[in-house]
Amino acid sequence: MSVFYEFEDVDAFTTGAIGQPGARTFFLQARHGRSRVAVKCEKQQVTAIVDYLRRVLNDLPPPEDKPMAGALELAQPVDQAFVLGPIGLGYDRSSDRLIVQLEEISSFDEDGEEIEGRDGHIRLYVTRAQAASFCEHAAKVVAAGRPDCQWCSYPIDPDGHPCPRMN
Repeated sequence: MSVFYEFEDVDAFTTGAIGQPGARTFFLQARHGRSRVAVKCEKQQVTAIVDYLRRVLNDLPPPEDKPMAGALELAQPVDQAFVLGPIGLGYDRSSDRLIVQLEEISSFDEDGEEIEGRDGHIRLYVTRAQAASFCEHAAKVVAAGRPDCQWCSYPIDPDGHPCPRMN
């Protein structure tokens, strides 16, 4: 199944997690008008996008405005288009927009052959303000997970964890 979305203008570009800390599922979501698309991803992918966007934003003039905080919440229901694989990020000087390209992860059969016909792509052009707001919101979403152990830095489950430094 091939999925392709291109949003030259987005009303919202956000991330969120569904589930309890330790068992959360992360999503990236873009919305424009009545169109919306969500991609299942890993927390580390969200962090990598934030790191890149912050580096680019540091080299640009600060954004003049920011989207409303409510625009950064995941719109429900979250129907994933695909699972995120490669990420492409860039900056288009002519439009003063940051480019976020999300591609579907390749799937393989039991023989190790790539399954054809699965080809998801999403390309977004976001403003500096949207990118800055995404970064702030994403940092909060990622930090809302399990706290880290003060001795081993591994996440602590609600029931505790076997700390290798304390055992």
